[in-house]
Amino acid sequence: MIIGVWDIAIFIAFVASVISIGLWKSRGEATHSEHGAQDYFLAGRGLTWWLIGFSLIAANISTEQFVGMSGKAADWLGMAIASYEWMAAITLVVVAFLFLPKFLKVGIFTIPEFLEYRYNTFARTIMAITTMVILVGVPTASVIYSGAKVICVFFEGKTLLGFDLGNITVGSWIIGTLAAIYVFAGGLKACAWADLIQGAALILGGAILAIFAIHALGIADPKTLAATATTNISAESLKELGAVARLKALNAGDWAVGKMHMVKPASDPEIPWTALVVGLWIPNFFYWGLNQYITQRTLGSKSLDQGQKGVVFAAFLKLLIPFLVVIPGILAYNLFSDDLHSQANKKNEYILEQFEKGEKKIFVFTDSFAELKTGEAQALFTHNALLLNQPVDSAIFNQPLAIYQANSNLIKHATEKSKILPSDQSIQMSDKLVGYDYDAAFPTLLKKLLPINIGILGFVLAAIFGAVVSSLASMLNSAATIATMDIYNKVKKSTTQFELVTVGRVCTVLFVLIAIFIAPRLDNPKFGGIFTFIQEFQGFISPGVLAIFLFGLLVHRAPRFAGTVGLILNPVLYGTMKWGNLTGIGFLNTLSKLSFLDRMAVCFAIVLAVLTLITLLKPLPRPVELPVNEKMNVTTTKNTKFFGIGVVALTILLYIIFW
Repeated sequence: MIIGVWDIAIFIAFVASVISIGLWKSRGEATHSEHGAQDYFLAGRGLTWWLIGFSLIAANISTEQFVGMSGKAADWLGMAIASYEWMAAITLVVVAFLFLPKFLKVGIFTIPEFLEYRYNTFARTIMAITTMVILVGVPTASVIYSGAKVICVFFEGKTLLGFDLGNITVGSWIIGTLAAIYVFAGGLKACAWADLIQGAALILGGAILAIFAIHALGIADPKTLAATATTNISAESLKELGAVARLKALNAGDWAVGKMHMVKPASDPEIPWTALVVGLWIPNFFYWGLNQYITQRTLGSKSLDQGQKGVVFAAFLKLLIPFLVVIPGILAYNLFSDDLHSQANKKNEYILEQFEKGEKKIFVFTDSFAELKTGEAQALFTHNALLLNQPVDSAIFNQPLAIYQANSNLIKHATEKSKILPSDQSIQMSDKLVGYDYDAAFPTLLKKLLPINIGILGFVLAAIFGAVVSSLASMLNSAATIATMDIYNKVKKSTTQFELVTVGRVCTVLFVLIAIFIAPRLDNPKFGGIFTFIQEFQGFISPGVLAIFLFGLLVHRAPRFAGTVGLILNPVLYGTMKWGNLTGIGFLNTLSKLSFLDRMAVCFAIVLAVLTLITLLKPLPRPVELPVNEKMNVTTTKNTKFFGIGVVALTILLYIIFW
């Protein structure tokens, strides 16, 4: 048994009650003759601070974090991945007091709508289409995939109504369909009320799992644990240590190898310390201040003060997340590395089948694959060398890291060679063979640690499932809002409220079908983990969007065409740097080696420089006059400001402790 009757009963009761409360609270509002669209898309602009705070967390934290972030923590990043959460806390405070007053005063439905008032209709259209495509194709598909990943690992080998629950496609249809039904009926208000319960349950469920993981570490076999240590440590020295001391000892070391540090070397491919200076702030400000599916909650605020209190409350809750997600991810590797290896073997099967069939392609593998499968790595390296007419150095045989490095050099050689070959003769690369499936870290903890049939497992699964549904509902509702208000309503201006809501619902169904189609393909190892896929893809839009919004809010004489320039320039810059190594141009090859966060920083700086030059050459004769929503109370209380300062101070303290 992997789940008991009581667990199933609590799971069903929890999910049913949450959905029922959400739909009950939003009943009838979407079809109101006068405010149907505002009620459906913005909850009638009546959300209070506690609804906003929990809703922001429930919309943000999903299996995307539990699977993706815990997976990165289980890999080499450890606590460094927590910067996405703790820097977000400071970002949220800034958003509350810099961005939100402007947006609520204007009275916009969507973030792209602001661009029309500040810049022009073309800028709004570009951002609307880009945001909608990325929202459906990246985070929505990713959350469906990560939710399906939990189902596949947890219910491996089980069937439901004849469908294999271990199949990622089946899991994707289950997750996507349930979320679509939920948002189709109730709109944003249903999401917000359900999020109130799900957000609290998510934090409690994460805390329960973290406690079980810490307990398991304290009683685990020291010999097994020692094999997962980042530095040399004996099993004997672990015997007398408690759980917390074991966590520190197993993941000790300098910032290059230790997992308990918030910073990594400048050479780190994902979160170098240089990214903390500029790069990581860009996706944070974009996500929390300019990302429609997050900001839609704040745009539905009852007043500015309620919105600010809600955002700052969410910032405080963000400080808790690394203790519920990142540390359990680190523990998953320490406790169950063998299980993560077994999951990797399943992902590797189809690639090794290609090798056995004698396919003429270069096979790529990680250092952990070379260490765990030295014989296979040796055979793959030999195959690659012969295919490229390169000498095979037998002296490195049985030396895993040397084989990995030699194969990496062959891959670089193959990449250079492909540049001068005709397209029909280019050298094909395999998907990456991995030693561990780190994305399986969190579902493995669920499967291995939580007791069966006393209700705890059912509650935690319900909280995780609720988080998936909540995030998906938010994304689908926001994508539908953009499609309806920024595109459909602009093309066909004289529309009824009922028609707008109907279009939103049709878009919801269409978008979830597209995301379900994409989701199973994210299981491919070439994406390097779901969290990396999501964050890197944002680089094509977030630096440019952040730059033009900052100019729009702070530089009042920036010309209207500057918004269009920034939106078009950024993806060109980012794409050029990302694939610069394919051009053969020296400096572009160097830029392509930067981490994606550093590439974001470079793009952001260039776009800002271009916008500055444009403003100096063609300043507006008069500042743009933005519309004003007279019904919105835009005053802020001293208590809200004090709360915001306190959250920033607490964040700085946590960085000092874990630096």
